[in-house]
Parts: sequence; structure tokens; C-alpha cells
Amino acid sequence: MAAEKDEVRICLIDDDQTFTFGFKKLINLKGLSSSLLSFNNGDQAFQWLKNPFNRRQLPDVIFLDINMPVMDGWEFMREFAELKSQLGKKIAIYVLSSSIDLNDIYRAKKIADINDYIFKPVNEFQLSEIVNCLQNNVDHKKNCRYK
Repeated sequence: MAAEKDEVRICLIDDDQTFTFGFKKLINLKGLSSSLLSFNNGDQAFQWLKNPFNRRQLPDVIFLDINMPVMDGWEFMREFAELKSQLGKKIAIYVLSSSIDLNDIYRAKKIADINDYIFKPVNEFQLSEIVNCLQNNVDHKKNCRYK
């Protein structure tokens, strides 16, 4: 009898309502997770993450847009770097962006806390592979191939 895998808690930080709707629909249709947090900007997500009452519901993975109002993805990553040691949990972070600017891609790849840079729209195969890697505790940067 195979062991049942833990559900992966997913967090999406993106201000694009159309993309967010499609992302949530894809997650639900493919049964990838029933635990999905969604925030419109980095500040909302950061405030939620730093609240000690939310520690039991921390996500396993964050999908982060770069260009957002209030607090963009880069600002979120600076704040997250200061907070991560207090969380008591490793959270995988994937940048999701429509930006093909090489400066954005290189910048993301230089940040150790970012697992990868994924171009929008993310597809079912990419999401399934990431969730599978998380469920199996696979080192995302070295062994999780979803491209």
C-alpha cells in the first residue's frame, strides 16, 4: 500500500485578476491542491506570512509576480529574506512573470530563495511537476524539471 502524500499548500501573489482566476481554476481542475492562498500584492502576502497566528497554514510554495502595486515581487523578496528564518519552514518560491527582460531573469536567478523563473502563462505540466517535487521532498533547484 502506497503512502498517501501530503497536500501541497500553494500561495499565489499576483495582481492580475484574469491570471489569478485561471491559475486557481487550473489548480482546482487538476486536483493539485485544495489549499490555495491568493494575494493581490507582496505587502498583503508579507503581512499574512509574518502573522504568528498563520504559522500552521504556511504555504509550501509561493508563485510570485514581479510587477505589482504597493509591494512588487523584488520588494517582497527583500522582506522575505529577513522573515524566512522566523517561519520555521522552507518555502519554495517561483517567479511567474510575462517579462522577457533578461535583467529580470538574471536578477531572479541570482536570488538564492527563488527556485526558478517561469514565464506566464504557467501550464498544467509545470504546476504538476512542482507539486510532485514538493510532495516528494525533491530538491527543486537540482532535480525538479518541468520545462
